[in-house]
Amino acid sequence: MFFKAVLPKVAATLVFLASAHTAPTFKLRGRDVAFDYNNDKVYGVNLGGWFVLEPWITPSVFEATNNDSIVDEFTYTQALGAEAASSALSSHWNSWIQQDDFNQIAAAGLNHVRIPIGYWAIAPLIGDPYVQGQLPVLDSAIQWARSAGLKVLLDLHGAPGSQNGFDNSGIRGAVNWQKGDTVSQTLTALANLANRYEGDTDVVTAIELLNEPLGPVLDLDELKQFYYDGWGNVRNSNAFTVVTIHDAFEDITSYWNGFMNTQAGVNNVMLDTHIYQIFDQGQVSQTPSQHVASACAAASQLSGTDKWTIVGEWTGAQTDCAKWLNGLGRGARYDGSYPGSSPIGSCRGKDVGTVAGLSDDDKKNIRSFTEAQMDAYEAHTGWIWWTWRTESAPEWDMQALIAGGLFPQPLSDRQSIAAIGDQEPLFLSAAQSLPFCPA
Repeated sequence: MFFKAVLPKVAATLVFLASAHTAPTFKLRGRDVAFDYNNDKVYGVNLGGWFVLEPWITPSVFEATNNDSIVDEFTYTQALGAEAASSALSSHWNSWIQQDDFNQIAAAGLNHVRIPIGYWAIAPLIGDPYVQGQLPVLDSAIQWARSAGLKVLLDLHGAPGSQNGFDNSGIRGAVNWQKGDTVSQTLTALANLANRYEGDTDVVTAIELLNEPLGPVLDLDELKQFYYDGWGNVRNSNAFTVVTIHDAFEDITSYWNGFMNTQAGVNNVMLDTHIYQIFDQGQVSQTPSQHVASACAAASQLSGTDKWTIVGEWTGAQTDCAKWLNGLGRGARYDGSYPGSSPIGSCRGKDVGTVAGLSDDDKKNIRSFTEAQMDAYEAHTGWIWWTWRTESAPEWDMQALIAGGLFPQPLSDRQSIAAIGDQEPLFLSAAQSLPFCPA
C-alpha cells in the first residue's frame, strides 16, 4: 500500500520480486550478498565523528572555535565560512580514521564497519553552509575496508531539515524533515550514494536509508513510503545490496513485523535498532545488575523479528557522563547537571578521561555490561558498537577499551556471568568462553 511514488523500473522489479520471494525467510545465494547474514553474525563498530561531526566525540574541534554559538556541523560551517571550514574539516577527515584503524578493527575479530555520512556530502543543497570533500576520503575508506577484509554498511546519518533534531543529524533543534522537498532530496542523496558504490558490492554490503528518524514526531506512513522508495533507489543500482531501515524508535516486533519482509515483495531488508540505557532518568538510575538484566532481556525480542535485525548502535556506558553527550553545553543526568535531572552519582573520570583512569568498579561494570549485550544481541543478526574512537569519552571508546582489557578479546571471551536476582554480575577466576546471559 506504500508504492505510490516508485519509479517504473523499480515497480517492475517489485512485480518480479513479489512472485519470486514468497518464503518467510531469506535464502541467500552466492551471488546475492558478499556476507551471509543468515548464518554469520555481524560483529561491527561505527566510525562515528568522522564525516558527521559530534561535539562529544571530538570536543577539540569545537573548542578550537572559541564560539559558544557553534553546537553542530551546520553552525560550525556557518560560523567559520567555507574556506576555513573546508581547511579544518579536510584535515579532520584525513586524520581521524586511517588504514591502520581498519586493520586494528579486523584484528579485533570484527567483520563490519558502519560509516555515517550526511546528505550534504553526496547531494548538497544550495544555501546550506556545509562543505564538501568527504567523498574522496570515503572512497579510500572502502579500499581500506577491502584491504582489511571488512564489510561496510553506509549509513545516511543526516537528512535535509533533520530527521530527529539531534546534533548528529548535522543540525540540532527542530525536526523539519518531511517538510517541503526534504524527502525527495533525501532520496536523491541515497541514489547518489548507491550509484557511487555500485561497483564495490564485495565490500559495501548494506546501505542504511536514514539514521534514527524520530518516529513519535514524524508521519510514519510517509516514513514507510520513503523506506520503499529508498529501497527502490538502491535496487536501481544493485539488485542485492542489503537495504537497512531504522526502527524509528517504534517496537521492533509489534510495529515492524510484516513490513518489508519477503512476503511484502522485497528482498534483502535489514532492521536496525539502537539500544541505549542512559537517555532518561529511569534508565540511568538503574543499578549495574539492572542494566545487565535489561540487556539480557532484549534477546527474546530481537529473535522475534521477521527480518534480519542488528543492534546498530550500543555502548558499554551505564551513564550519560561523557562531556557534551547530550549536546554541546548540556550536562549529564547522572550527576544532576542536565536540566530537570536528579543526581545519581559522580561523573568524575567518565566525563573526560581515559580507560586507565576509570575506577575498578566502573571497569567491572563496563566489562560485564558489554558481555551481556554481546550475548543478547547475537540472538539474531548481530551488533555494531558505537563508537570506534573518541578524544576523551572512555565508556564509549572501543579502541581504548580493547587496549584496556574491557572489551572481550577474543570476542567469545567471558570474564563474568549474570547472577540471579538483584546480585551483581559474578567475575570468573579465569577467562572462559561461557554465555553471559542465563538461558
